[in-house]
Amino acid sequence: MWKVYALLAALFAALTAIFAKIGIEGINSNLATGIRTVVVLALIWGIVFATVPLSAIKSLNTTNWTFLILSGIATGLSWMFYFYAIQLGDVSRVAPIDKLSIALTIILAFVILGETVTWQAIVGGTLIVAGTLCMLWK
Repeated sequence: MWKVYALLAALFAALTAIFAKIGIEGINSNLATGIRTVVVLALIWGIVFATVPLSAIKSLNTTNWTFLILSGIATGLSWMFYFYAIQLGDVSRVAPIDKLSIALTIILAFVILGETVTWQAIVGGTLIVAGTLCMLWK
C-alpha cells in the first residue's frame, strides 16, 4: 500500500508545481509560499483533529520535537527556494533539479541513518542525476 501512497504523493507534487507556476504569476514568491503554507497548515490540522486523539501530543519526546521542527524548517526553506525558482524559470526545468533530492536522500539515508544502499539504489540514483543533466542540457 505504501507504493500507492508514494504514487499519489508524486501526482500531487506534480500538480503542486503546475498550480504554483500559474498562481505565482505577478506576485512575490515568498507571499505565494506563505499563502500555500496557511492552506497546508489548515488542511493538515483538520486531518489531525479528525483522526488523531489530542492526547497523542503528550507522547512526543524531545527528539520527536527537535527533528520535526528541523524537518519543518527544511520544508519551509525548500518551498521558498522552489517557489522562487519556478517564478524565475520553467517548471519543466526546475522540477528535475528539485528531484535531485531523491539522490541526495539516498546518500543522506546511508550516511546519517545507516540505511543499506543497494546496487539498485545506486543505479537508480545515478540515472536520476543523469536524467536531470539531460533535461537541463540545451
